[in-house]
Amino acid sequence: MAKKRRINSISVPAEIICHIILILFCLLCIVPFIFVVIISFTSQESIRAIGYSFIPKSTSLEAYNYVWRLGDQLWRSYFNSFFITIVGTFLTMLITILYSYALFRKDFKFRKFFTFWAFFTMLFGGGLAPTYVVCKTVLGLSDSYAAVIVPMLLNPFNIIVMRTFFQSSIPEELIDAASIDGSGEYTTLFRIIIPISKPGIATVGLLSALAYWNEWFIPMLYIRDAKFYPLQYLLMQMQTKVDFLVKNSSMIGAEASNIVSDLPSDSLRMALVVLIIVPIACAYPFFQRYIVSGLTIGSVKG
Repeated sequence: MAKKRRINSISVPAEIICHIILILFCLLCIVPFIFVVIISFTSQESIRAIGYSFIPKSTSLEAYNYVWRLGDQLWRSYFNSFFITIVGTFLTMLITILYSYALFRKDFKFRKFFTFWAFFTMLFGGGLAPTYVVCKTVLGLSDSYAAVIVPMLLNPFNIIVMRTFFQSSIPEELIDAASIDGSGEYTTLFRIIIPISKPGIATVGLLSALAYWNEWFIPMLYIRDAKFYPLQYLLMQMQTKVDFLVKNSSMIGAEASNIVSDLPSDSLRMALVVLIIVPIACAYPFFQRYIVSGLTIGSVKG
């Protein structure tokens, strides 16, 4: 008698092929980062001789030593980036949840107006110049953490995503039952809705954290005091200065030109990528289980 097969089972050859495809896909994601790390430890002489290679002729810590020479400014910028990312993500999520929850409630009579208001800003923006004038002149955002956090507080895309998550995962009967039990709006939201919305909140929170962590353009507009420099803007300035010196080395004298020629411009670029990526990559494990569980949400147990 033939052995019964599960409905969701596949043949062994097909399973092997699927595993091979997944392994190759994982390698495509991991190998580039490993390559960047290897180049960051490659000496400038090796890069000049054979270019970028998985097996360099010689290794060097000169790129990281060049970064460490920033001293206290480097650690100050690390602190700034962490502070801006944590506080900015928290405030962004608070505003996003409050706004999207109001759009989710069908008994909110201005629901359509505020939905259109959020969607309209996704299609049409005021432009860079008006935004700069409002932030710099009207709001007085300059040389402060608020100058980086406030312009990114509200993202219409995150609002739409969060509202859609509420609509697909939160039954209206749950809110009605809470109301009958005497629960107020804020109590219902913070003690009932948010605890069962962790997958959606984690997903939007991760998007917000990535946006704050990777931001360098807004600091370039509003930050002049070095003590408020986030890590990305500081390292971007460093790379810009090194590239400028290397390209114009012939105009600054023979002795200075020899010094500039020894700068690890290529490996420095990769070292900066490593220093920026590693901290935010460590945040993924904390969000992963919520994001994965969010894929299976679609029903409510009675």
